Amino acid sequence: MQFQIHEYGNTERIAQAIADTLSQFGPASAVRVAKESSGSLEGIDLLLMGCPTQGWRPTLAIQSFLEQVPDGSWSGLAAAAFDTRFRSPRLLTGSAARRIAQSLQQKGCSLLLPAESFFVKGTPGPLLDGELERAANWARLVREKYESVSEKRHR
Repeated sequence: MQFQIHEYGNTERIAQAIADTLSQFGPASAVRVAKESSGSLEGIDLLLMGCPTQGWRPTLAIQSFLEQVPDGSWSGLAAAAFDTRFRSPRLLTGSAARRIAQSLQQKGCSLLLPAESFFVKGTPGPLLDGELERAANWARLVREKYESVSEKRHR
């Protein structure tokens, strides 16, 4: 059986907007996850993971990546999850972000915010108007929550 995977760049644009916003506060980068990627996150103190919602769930690459990581091995790592999907009730579209968030918790991550969705007009996109700005604002919220949690740990 063959599956055709389409990549339109919508999630990558969201990820880059998030990375650009966070880079104002320190080193940040958007990295593409491949099925063959290792689950090592050495030197990372904040993980934001996202992908398009495909068939009500994360992409195969993200699923494969997360399956390689033993439960509990990212203990204490601050994290948040996002996805891109159609702007319809989650019951109809599913949400990759919610499943990613659940997986991150199983891996030991400490979720900073609930899973977030950013919306596209259609399968190839484009993103709905204002979504890049919303992604930048979400990144600022994640950072604020991360800073707040970090301050409490150091008290």
